[in-house]
Amino acid sequence: MTGTATVVGAGIGGLATAIGLRRAGWTVTVLERRTELERYGAAFGIHPTAQSALDRLGVGDALRDHAVPYRDAHIRTPDGRPMARLPLERIESKAGRPELLISRPYLLDALLAALDAFGDVPVKLGERVTDVDALAAGQDLVIGADGIHSAVRTARFGDRSGPRRVGTVAWIGIADLESPVHGETWGSGRFFGLTPVEPGRTNWYATVPEATTAEELRASFAGWHDPIPRILDATDPATWIRYEMRHLYPALPSFVSADARPASRVSTGARPAPVALVGDAAHAMTPNLGQGACTAILDADALTRALAAAPPGPAGIAGALRAYDAERRRSAQRTAFGSRTLHRFMSTERTRLRDAVVRLLPG
Repeated sequence: MTGTATVVGAGIGGLATAIGLRRAGWTVTVLERRTELERYGAAFGIHPTAQSALDRLGVGDALRDHAVPYRDAHIRTPDGRPMARLPLERIESKAGRPELLISRPYLLDALLAALDAFGDVPVKLGERVTDVDALAAGQDLVIGADGIHSAVRTARFGDRSGPRRVGTVAWIGIADLESPVHGETWGSGRFFGLTPVEPGRTNWYATVPEATTAEELRASFAGWHDPIPRILDATDPATWIRYEMRHLYPALPSFVSADARPASRVSTGARPAPVALVGDAAHAMTPNLGQGACTAILDADALTRALAAAPPGPAGIAGALRAYDAERRRSAQRTAFGSRTLHRFMSTERTRLRDAVVRLLPG
């Protein structure tokens, strides 16, 4: 079926959803509250399942043009001793392709280029949505891809589910230095990660207690194994990005609001369209499993496939939304729960027991 949709949010999930809808013949508009897209250079891990979804969206080749494979990474102690190998070889063996890492700007550019190729999908920046029902009144569908603070989610599902702190902050950056080792180093109440991102550069991330400042970050890892101190020294602190680690809690009972609100609730007098949530708006998670971008891409793929296969009319849209919710909600929420659980495990101060468990993992 085809129709008219507005996507609220121009992040990875929103742009991927817009591409999928347009490929299915929908008329699509994208609204973004920021006046320019976030283009910081953190690396995304793209799992083979998300790579397949990007292939179906026609963006797979552009992904691979700038991505690097992620292989041979370990979990280490602060003195550099390996405790376990990350399961990257098993992922590649099972899927027939490796995990890929790509800088956020490259992935955004690929998605934007795919939209631009249609020539008729406007991406309107500086558009803050305040009345979701009024917006939905002129559409067949509204997609909430507007992040953990989603206005679309709050309008249709209330504020029971919202951002919750986990008590730590993450610092991320890219160093103009190629690390000889990759993976994560787990200490007491903090950890540090190193991944490739492109030749000659290293993506890094550090998670520390909330009170840690930029000035204190280098001192927090000064005694850790090489090249962690060198990586921090090779990165300009002005380029470091800090964010409080949060997740969406409690989990939503549905990712869709398939039944339109009564017309009396809308100032225009028109019956508003149903809503679907994708990405962080639906299931924001801590980054410990590296699945945030992947789950948003899988959401976009599943939603647009369901809509493309649906019969025309409101009943067809409602059925497609139910199918999308059935395919994605439990899977995405399991991933979010697993990531949150892993965060607690990684950042514990009871390192002896944790490290003993990690050393039992298969190599």
